[in-house]
Amino acid sequence: MLGFAQDMDTTIPVAIVEDDDGVRAKLVQAINRFKACRCVGDYATAEQALEQLPAARPRVVLVDIHLPGLSGIECVRRLKAAHPDIEFIMLTVYEDTDTVLSALTAGASGYLLKQATREELLEAIQQVHAGGSPMTSHIARKVVQSFRQPAPPGTDLPNLTPREQQVLELLAKGYIYKEIASSLNISYATVHNHIRKIYEKLRVRSRTEAVAKYLTRESPGARPGPREAM
Repeated sequence: MLGFAQDMDTTIPVAIVEDDDGVRAKLVQAINRFKACRCVGDYATAEQALEQLPAARPRVVLVDIHLPGLSGIECVRRLKAAHPDIEFIMLTVYEDTDTVLSALTAGASGYLLKQATREELLEAIQQVHAGGSPMTSHIARKVVQSFRQPAPPGTDLPNLTPREQQVLELLAKGYIYKEIASSLNISYATVHNHIRKIYEKLRVRSRTEAVAKYLTRESPGARPGPREAM
């Protein structure tokens, strides 16, 4: 593995949950060759990740959807609930729409095909770390369609502060965290704090769930812009 030309504090700490030893080793090697990233942990099972990953303090985690024992989706659901600041990218061989949507609902911010190039891997990591949601237009369309379902009777959002409402509205329009910070003239860290509170109040684990609640409350036809689709 190559060393880093940058100071480690400026790199994105990444962890991997993948049961195939060969694939996991290649991912570790690829990540450590990027100046913008460093691998802080790799795990063969969800159970191992749940026990050991938090101590590694990654900012982005790549998770295989199909793991032996506890699934990758359930792994993300549990980790995201306990560590909302961590961003998750699901790794998959095929675009199984229902499975990918389940992963996004569980708390993943996007997904990546295992046959992706090194450049696509780096782009996905950087995008999700910046507040984006890397996914193909095919999956993005399915996500948008799921937002168009009418809200059930009596559905409402709990009281959000005016600032939290502004942040959620920009999320629904497809803004990434840096764009929200710039638009509202607040810091990137403040955006993260607002979004954490929004998640808690809405009782959701991901951007996808939060935006879905916002859109179904506004109107069945509302939908976000496509700016974050790859």
